[in-house]
Amino acid sequence: MYSANALQIAAAPEHVFALAATVENWPLLLPHYRWVRVLGRRDRWTWLDMAARRDGIPVRWQAIQGLYPAERLVTYRHVGGLTRGMRVVWQFVPTDGGVEVTIRHRFEPAWPLVGGWLTQQVVGRFFVEHIAGQTLRGLRRHAEAHSTERDVLPPA
Repeated sequence: MYSANALQIAAAPEHVFALAATVENWPLLLPHYRWVRVLGRRDRWTWLDMAARRDGIPVRWQAIQGLYPAERLVTYRHVGGLTRGMRVVWQFVPTDGGVEVTIRHRFEPAWPLVGGWLTQQVVGRFFVEHIAGQTLRGLRRHAEAHSTERDVLPPA
């Protein structure tokens, strides 16, 4: 399964990166997140227990987050839950008016009775793309509402 969500955000790339990287605050900003608990930290790595809703359907997973600010990347490797083994990459590309954020998910489960098409439709489209889209739109609402001209424009 592969999916990608992308969105333009009219705010400083550093501000958007910080919002996206500080996942333990997501339940305060994003109503579809039930909780994000930090289970441990070491260097650039954070072990997380995460839970969200897809139209009332609860989902939960554990992931290891990696932060790469110089490369403008945030990565996740799902280590618990039904999506164990999923790889996620958030990429932040500065634009003239802010930043384009792209989230890519790759998942190749070893479920013997479930084929690739079903995984793509149910896991990919129904859950992953929907939740990732809600997450990006929510972060955009928050980032743009708390952005100022000096955050978006380069220094003179």
